[in-house]
Amino acid sequence: MSQQQIPDDVAMSEALAEARAAGARGEVPVGAVVVHEGRVIARRGNEREVSGDPTAHAEVLALRDAAAVLGRWRLDDCTLLVTLEPCLMCAGALLNARIGRLVYGAADLKAGATASLYNVCADPRLNHNPPVQHGVRAAEAAELLITFFAERR
Repeated sequence: MSQQQIPDDVAMSEALAEARAAGARGEVPVGAVVVHEGRVIARRGNEREVSGDPTAHAEVLALRDAAAVLGRWRLDDCTLLVTLEPCLMCAGALLNARIGRLVYGAADLKAGATASLYNVCADPRLNHNPPVQHGVRAAEAAELLITFFAERR
């Protein structure tokens, strides 16, 4: 392997920083980063509230930015790291981007589409099934969400 790889827990630190920044803006604190050849090439947090865009989830925004950096839509040599298990929309986006690998922190028992509620990344009927690693820094990611929603109740 010619490229030094960034460990998942280190890359997840950057996704957690994006999640914290999103929470500070009043967004649900979810962050995502895309890693290519050992370096983070895209990083985003949720922006639905600030943009008024229902598709402005951290994953979708990070995938868009990564595609722009690389000048192509196929991201098969990239890893998407996200603090919360992707929803159906985001799981569809990462499949359509042909992401090489997915890593996430906290499970989403109400909307998770890569293990909890659905498992689209492992559906043999689809033409792309990236490997999925879950639970990376899950407690930290979950705590951000728990605190965010507790403060709003």
